[in-house]
Amino acid sequence: MTDDALNTPQGDEDPTVVHVDQFLAHPPTTVWRALTEPDLLAQWMMPGDFRLEVGHRYTMEAVPVPATNFSGTVQAEVLAYEPERMLRLSWADAYPERGNDMVSTVTWTLEPEGRGTRLFLVQKGFEAGNELHQRARRIMGGGWKSHVIAALERFLDKTD
Repeated sequence: MTDDALNTPQGDEDPTVVHVDQFLAHPPTTVWRALTEPDLLAQWMMPGDFRLEVGHRYTMEAVPVPATNFSGTVQAEVLAYEPERMLRLSWADAYPERGNDMVSTVTWTLEPEGRGTRLFLVQKGFEAGNELHQRARRIMGGGWKSHVIAALERFLDKTD
């Protein structure tokens, strides 16, 4: 299966989930820092007031996506973490009254692989019968790989 196939709904794939599997040529410690240190996170993902503490609620600013009624502001919460292994977050639009009421769970999992890290991302919460959710899933499914993980790789390569 190609990397693109992991991000595009096909056949019997679960329409409620996005899966990304990416090898990064950096050790888990380095990847973990990029995922969890606020100053580093803001350099490759979205600026926000993240803090690695279960229950911490924070916001992140992104580009609005009118096709999905996404306002551009993510309201997030740290749900769980295992240092250098797993980070689970809740994500929702900060302004659901504008038409995007989706709440999703984003889980990053890191596994050592050789001298690098196998990074898995799973985003759950897309309703199968909801047209806006499915549009968001298609956009986010491709965007995680082509934009977010690519930005993480570029960041890691320049800071290593």
